[in-house]
Amino acid sequence: MNKHFIKRNQRRNAVNPALALAVGFLVIILTGTLLLMTPMASRAGRSVGLLPALFTATSATCVTGLTVVDTYGAYTLFGQLVLLGLIQIGGLGFMLFAITVLVVLGKRITLRSRLLLRETMSMPGLSGGVRLALRYMGIALLVELGGMLLLSIRFVPDRGLMQGLYYGMFHAVSAFCNAGFDLFGTAGSLVQFHSDALVLMTISLLIIMGGLGFTVISDLITNRFRMRRTTLHTRMVVVTTLILLAGGMLYFGLAEWNNPRTLGYGDAKTGEKLLNAWFQSVTPRTAGFFSFDQGALSDASKLVTIVLMLVGASPASTGGGIKTSTVAVIATILSSVIAGKQDYEVSGRRLPGSVARTALSILVVYLVLVLFGGVFLSLVEQGRFSMIDLLYEEASALGTVGLTALGTANLKAPSQLFLIVLMYFGRVGPLTMMLTMGSTSGHPGTIHYPEEGVLLG
Repeated sequence: MNKHFIKRNQRRNAVNPALALAVGFLVIILTGTLLLMTPMASRAGRSVGLLPALFTATSATCVTGLTVVDTYGAYTLFGQLVLLGLIQIGGLGFMLFAITVLVVLGKRITLRSRLLLRETMSMPGLSGGVRLALRYMGIALLVELGGMLLLSIRFVPDRGLMQGLYYGMFHAVSAFCNAGFDLFGTAGSLVQFHSDALVLMTISLLIIMGGLGFTVISDLITNRFRMRRTTLHTRMVVVTTLILLAGGMLYFGLAEWNNPRTLGYGDAKTGEKLLNAWFQSVTPRTAGFFSFDQGALSDASKLVTIVLMLVGASPASTGGGIKTSTVAVIATILSSVIAGKQDYEVSGRRLPGSVARTALSILVVYLVLVLFGGVFLSLVEQGRFSMIDLLYEEASALGTVGLTALGTANLKAPSQLFLIVLMYFGRVGPLTMMLTMGSTSGHPGTIHYPEEGVLLG
C-alpha cells in the first residue's frame, strides 16, 4: 500500500523541467503579443499588427532588444509598461517571480515548482533554492533601483521629475536585464549620449552585473569579493568576463579610433573615444544598447562583435549566448590537449567529462545555427544586404543581444519570423531545446558496445 502511494506521488510530481521552461516562455510571449496588439497599447489607436506585436513581445521576453517598430513612437504608456513587464519576467526568469509571489502569499512551494526553479535559474540543487531565489530577487531590485537613481540624475533635469524617474526606471531595468530597449525614438538608442560618461558608465555597469549571473554575484557578496574563497565557476566567469571586456575595448580602440562615424563621432576627444570603445566592448554581451551607428563599423569590427555576441553573458544571468563559462571550459580543453594532459585541469581542479561534452555540444549547436541561419537569410533577402550584416543580425538574435547593422525593420517578413525563432531558441537555451525535443524517459543507456577508435586530425 505504501509502495503504491509513493509511486503514485512520484508520477504526480514528475515534470520535464526543460519542456516546462520552453512552454512557460512561449506562454509569456503569446500573452505579451495579445496585449501589444490591443488598440490601448498603440499610439495610433489601432493594433500594430500581429507580426510587429509578436516580434516585439518575443524580443522583450527573450531580452534581446531587436525591434521592427519604434518603441516610443509606436507604443503608449500601457504598451511600454507591458514591454517592461516582459523584460523583467523574461530577464529574471518567470519562476523567480512565481516563487516570490507564492512566498508573499504564504503558499506552499511544491516539488514541481522547485524543479522548475532549479532549471530556470541554473541552480546546482534543490536545497535552499527558495531562499536563493528570494536573495536573487532582492539583489536584482536593489541594483535596478541604484541604476534608476543614477540615470535620473541626467533624465530628471531634461524631462521633469515624473518622466525623468520613469525613464530612469525603464532604462535601468532594460540594462540590468540585458534587453536593450530604449525610449529615445528615432535618436537611435544612446547615440545622443555618446559623450555622457554618467549615462554610458551606469548602463554598462548594469549590463555587466546583469550578465555576471545571480550565482556569481551571490558568491562574491557571501565571500566579500575575496576571489580565492569563491567557487571555481565564479572565478572562471569573472576572469573570462574581464578578459573579454579588456580585449574588446583594446580592439575597438585600435580598429575604430579614426573612424568619424564610430569612435570619432562628433569630433570626439580622447576620453570620449575611450568611453565609447569601452561601451562597444560591453554592449555585445547581450545588451543591445549602442552609442554610435553599428552599420558604420568596419567588417573586421563587425566580425569581432559577432564573436562577442555569440559568447554572451554567464549562466543564471539575464543574458543569453554560449556563455562565458562555456568559453572558459573550451579554452581549458584546448590547453589540456595541447599540453598532452588526459584530464581537463584549471585552477587546481579537474573538470568532469560531462562538463566538457556539454560545452562542446553547445558550441557545435551554435556554430551550426549560425551557418544555417546565414544561408537562410541570404536566400530570403536575395543580395539586399551583405553577408556580414546578415550574420551580425543573426548573431544578435541568437545571442539575445539586440544590435543591428542593417535595421531589423528592413528585413522581409520570413527573415523576421526566423529571427523570432532564433531569439526564442537563444533565450531558452540549446540544451533545454534539445532536451525538450528529445527523449523524456530520463533513463541512461544500459548497453555498452565494444570500443573502437577513429582517426582524427
